[in-house]
Amino acid sequence: MGKWLNRALRILLLAVYLVVAGKSAALAQKQEPVVDELVLLNWSDYMDPELLEEFQASTGAKVTQVYFETDEMRDDMLLGTNGAGYDLVVANGPGLTNYIRRGWLAPLTLREVPNLRHIETRWLEAFPEARGHAVPLFWGTTGIAYRKDLVSAPVTSWRQLFQPEEALRGKIVMIKSSADTIGMALKCLGYSANSTDPAQLAEVERLLKGQKPFVQTYSYVSLTEESSLVSGTTWMAMMYSGDALMLKDIDEQIAYVVPEEGGNLWVDYLGVMASSSKKELAARFINFLHEPKNMARLAQYVHYAPPNRAAQSLLPKEFLDDPVVYPPQETIGKSEFYQQLPPRTVKERNRIFSEILR
Repeated sequence: MGKWLNRALRILLLAVYLVVAGKSAALAQKQEPVVDELVLLNWSDYMDPELLEEFQASTGAKVTQVYFETDEMRDDMLLGTNGAGYDLVVANGPGLTNYIRRGWLAPLTLREVPNLRHIETRWLEAFPEARGHAVPLFWGTTGIAYRKDLVSAPVTSWRQLFQPEEALRGKIVMIKSSADTIGMALKCLGYSANSTDPAQLAEVERLLKGQKPFVQTYSYVSLTEESSLVSGTTWMAMMYSGDALMLKDIDEQIAYVVPEEGGNLWVDYLGVMASSSKKELAARFINFLHEPKNMARLAQYVHYAPPNRAAQSLLPKEFLDDPVVYPPQETIGKSEFYQQLPPRTVKERNRIFSEILR
């Protein structure tokens, strides 16, 4: 009898344990639901985390970001996987054109992204190859950020960066990008940023070699309170317009200019990778960002101009009147989009930049 009771008691305790364990597992599952995930290849500080949280709350899908520092770095990351491993990518016009030719981007139409109807035609047509494959996200310029309180005079020319005064020795940061560094060096010399002329590129090489002793580093300044532009260890840097405004919010002594020779005018696009198994969800995310109220919020977060007409109508006057965000037509007229270049020119530019980085 005693053995029977002990056995019955053990069976009863086991049953109670299984019930409790089952309830605990169900509770844990309820508290930590399994969510979809989108992987976005993006610039750092180029997405409002609060918007990502709202997208997750409304869809149950988490957006995980993987960052790159330059266009070349993004290209290398995608080449390493043949375009796989990501659901979404942010890319400029020339990069996007290359990705489309490689078959890395899925088609995107008004049916998948209804908010395409808000995009201004000028940005849809800036790089015609992108139409039907990616959606314009923001546009801006490449210019010079500098410390007004440390340099001797206001910056107006690229020569002040590429042929700097002695006080700037070791105080300059250049973007670690052959497209930007060589492209803007060409502008400095009065040539097109897309020049294929070997003699002009030889001039650029001499110019960059002369500038090198003044360059603190070839990278990109951080956009935090610890930034070298904020601390004053950097006095001048090649930067993108909205990033310079982010730093100006921290320190009013930081100014930004597109030099009188003109700069680079760029458009960033957001596309869905052909290898993604979540294309519908990825397109839904793009459409979510282009909801006018969301795009207006994101524009103010990143300090860049949205190509979304409806979002512009929701932006404050001081944002719309900021000449860094919306440069005057004279500046735009002197600036250029980067274009796809012949392989021999790309090879020569890469050689020059590799020499400079040594």
